[in-house]
Amino acid sequence: MTAGDGSVATAMQEIPSAPSASARRALIDRLRGAGCVFAEDEADLLIAHVTAEPRVDMATLVAQRVAGMPLEHVVGWAEFAGGRIVVEPGVFVPRPRSEFLVDHAARLIGPMSVVVDLCCGSGAIGTALVRRVGSLVVHAVDIDETAVRCARRNLEPLGATVHLGDLDAPLPGALRGRVDLVVANAPYVPTAAIGLLPHEARDHEPLVALDGGVDGIRIQQRVTAAAARLLAPGGHLVMETNEAQSEGSAALTRAVGLTPEVLHSADGEAFVVVARRPPDRG
Repeated sequence: MTAGDGSVATAMQEIPSAPSASARRALIDRLRGAGCVFAEDEADLLIAHVTAEPRVDMATLVAQRVAGMPLEHVVGWAEFAGGRIVVEPGVFVPRPRSEFLVDHAARLIGPMSVVVDLCCGSGAIGTALVRRVGSLVVHAVDIDETAVRCARRNLEPLGATVHLGDLDAPLPGALRGRVDLVVANAPYVPTAAIGLLPHEARDHEPLVALDGGVDGIRIQQRVTAAAARLLAPGGHLVMETNEAQSEGSAALTRAVGLTPEVLHSADGEAFVVVARRPPDRG
């Protein structure tokens, strides 16, 4: 908060025990003045968070949000696929468009299917699949230590295993050729476009979770190669992409012997490649 926000800070003191209309309005005005488009919703979420966590200081939360920290980092969780995902400052925040990936991935598996979540970030996709499908054998991997710490908080209580490392390198060798589903929201933003992302992403999320290389599909190329090693005959890779790169993403899967289909949401906001490893003929 700036030095001129003394009245706002005073109003904030009311919020933990009994938020008044004036305190809520002061909070909304402060958030809107900082450029928060959904200031009313954010104010109510912050009030609820402080009410549930009395040791949390509202003024500190507001200062973090006004400084540009993503709201999810401020409160410590993100809403995703009908549930909460633990996130920490410095971790990629799961996007609503990735729920489209979850919807299609869930249709391809059943209880006790073996699932590998590559570039798992906070583990949002793997967590959503377990919540949706039930008992699964899930292995999740990320190269970022903060992401792995969050993923363990989300996934380990569900019986999943989370690995720190580069794609399939840290996975047990016994998984090769035995995985029913590989899911991946690998970074797919071209390096030159990173500067065009919203400042919340540029300034508060790790570059390794955003930068897809010069053409935006360099990491996806490595993901598809890993999927080809991991998938059982008839298994699927479901990988997030975007409209501009969807055909290039699909071509990567063809190059490793998978049969792809590009799917998109009705509003055109979400794109995935669903690629199947052909069944063995014998």
